[in-house]
Amino acid sequence: MPRGKLFLRGIRDGLPICLGYLSVSFAFGIYAVESGLAIWQAIAISMTNLTSAGQLAGVPIIAGGLPLYEMMLTQFVINLRYSLMSVSLSQKLSKKVRIWERMAVGFGVTDEIFAVAISQKDELETPYLMGLITTPFWGWTIGTVLGALAGDILPGIVVSALGLALYAMFVAIVIPPAKKNRAVAGTCLMAIALSAIFYYVPFLNKVSSGVAVIICALISSLVFALLAPISEEPEHEPDDPDSGKKLEVQSGEVQPS
Repeated sequence: MPRGKLFLRGIRDGLPICLGYLSVSFAFGIYAVESGLAIWQAIAISMTNLTSAGQLAGVPIIAGGLPLYEMMLTQFVINLRYSLMSVSLSQKLSKKVRIWERMAVGFGVTDEIFAVAISQKDELETPYLMGLITTPFWGWTIGTVLGALAGDILPGIVVSALGLALYAMFVAIVIPPAKKNRAVAGTCLMAIALSAIFYYVPFLNKVSSGVAVIICALISSLVFALLAPISEEPEHEPDDPDSGKKLEVQSGEVQPS
């Protein structure tokens, strides 16, 4: 397929992600300005980082003037999954994709972009990936611009109400997998409990928020990784899990009995 058509196909596939990012980054722009950052700082963060969770965790560290090591550790823990996604995605890249192009793609890897890219049947080429990343990038940036400007213009009570959207987004991300998997629910509940301990218990409440987030995330994930490890499922199940009917091999064909 011609490079131009590949790029346009990437643009098209990235449009739904772009629209979703507009609302989320709008809330981030409001939150950043409310936390004391200048409008240009909020925009610069979104243009150089494509990570909603990482940006949300980074804003209080920047606003509070906390040490750089806290920022590095926090971002490392929160964004480690992108490294794993990039490694997986690299297996689908065409051999024509050069090193600097791979680095550009690595910058644009997010959960949603990874999901769309990895689902493609053919090898991934640079024009398609650049198109797929372009629309979400600008959706994230424009949403931040609008949110930052709105936070500077709208009344404080309205800004506070809109700022809740970002927290609602994280609740919406966590609840569906937590309903399906008890280990995920347990990890979340344990992280909440640990966070409450760090907030209310004397001495522990002196620990900065950035370090507390790292400790809560690491302990809760480690505990449930040990308590409920993910086991590899066999490739061929002897039973049909949906119907509960056993499968029999007859005349070289698999048929339900």
